[in-house]
Amino acid sequence: MVIGALAILLVVSLCIMFFYSRKALREEAVSGAAQALDATVSRIDNILLDVEQATGNVYFKMMPYLRQPEKLKTYTQRLVDENPYITDAHFHWTTDPDSVDTSIVGWITPQHQFINQNEALTTFRLPIYDGQQIVGAFDVSVSLTQLSKIMLEGKPSPNSFCILLGKDGKLIIFPDSTFLNKNAFEMSKQLDNDAEADALHAMTLGQTGYKSVRMEGQDCYVFYKPFVRAEIRGRAQIDLGWSAGIIYPENDIFGDYNRLLTMVLIIAVVGLLLLLVHCRVLIHRQLVPLRQLEQSAQAIAEGSYDEPIAVSRRQDEVGRLQKHFQQMQQSLATRVGEMQRASDLLKERGEVLQAAYEQAQAGDRMKINFLYNMSDQMMSPVSGINERVKTISDHTSELSEEETSRLVDEIQQRGNTITALLNQLITESEKIMQ
Repeated sequence: MVIGALAILLVVSLCIMFFYSRKALREEAVSGAAQALDATVSRIDNILLDVEQATGNVYFKMMPYLRQPEKLKTYTQRLVDENPYITDAHFHWTTDPDSVDTSIVGWITPQHQFINQNEALTTFRLPIYDGQQIVGAFDVSVSLTQLSKIMLEGKPSPNSFCILLGKDGKLIIFPDSTFLNKNAFEMSKQLDNDAEADALHAMTLGQTGYKSVRMEGQDCYVFYKPFVRAEIRGRAQIDLGWSAGIIYPENDIFGDYNRLLTMVLIIAVVGLLLLLVHCRVLIHRQLVPLRQLEQSAQAIAEGSYDEPIAVSRRQDEVGRLQKHFQQMQQSLATRVGEMQRASDLLKERGEVLQAAYEQAQAGDRMKINFLYNMSDQMMSPVSGINERVKTISDHTSELSEEETSRLVDEIQQRGNTITALLNQLITESEKIMQ
């Protein structure tokens, strides 16, 4: 019961602690993701700004040499060589000024172009004027593959990655270069992933927030915000409609938390089991004297009052109980011994009384037999006296003196016999009384 109560208390405490810890960790992850997003957007923008500034510097240097192709080629080649982000720089010349969209000054929608291999590019475009007339455009291409690699190196966690989504849903930055410049909505439809489609839709709408999605068999969080370029003097502020995002696998956010939770649970379970074993061993040892007292009490109940009880050296309640029980057993043994001796004495006296009683009964029987015997012996003389007295009484006038004298002698003899018998009775009675 104690271990159960401790387990319930521990589970409730751990649940409360880890609930608020997970909540705080999620808030920290949201805050960290927001900072990482800001850093990612700033880093991408810095790369774009480097390209813009480098392109602008070369652009103004080339303007006086528009009619010198060799010179232009030298400048464009130097631009590509000196800037690690620029893959290609070239001119588009046209005889029809209306064919060049003058509203596009800056970054245009990423295109597939061929430069040694099939590679996804995004292009920074500046129109070329000859006086007041547009004669072409200067395009500087940046490799999205290289840009994705650069951004992947600065990922905020081991398994997280950054993405940059165009306003039309095309992937501008993505770890897998085979997906660059592809429509993310079509990919999510093929995977039948509604949560991912919701997150992509929120990104194209320029929203800020995060959503939980499942990608490649693992739960992830997508943190996103609009891609806003820094305001710098002389920079064309055009809304690109891009949205930056960071995809965090849930294990990157809660991995240490989950491992800590597992470790704490294992420690708690092992600790409770060790505490349970320790308590059981301790309680078993504490109850050994009580079990011995129980056996002694059972033996006393069965009549074994002299069974020895172990002497306890403990000073606690169990030790005092054992000492008092030992004193009680000794007292009981003494009382029972006294009762046994008294019982033996009573038994002995009872046997003496029984013998005396039997002897008295034998004496009574002897008296009765003696009385019966004496009575029988006296009956004949008494009857003879009675007959002769009656004869003398009834025939006084008819009897002679001799006959009367004879009858009187007979009466006297029979009286003497009765007297002798009575004397004998008295003598025998005195003997019995003695």
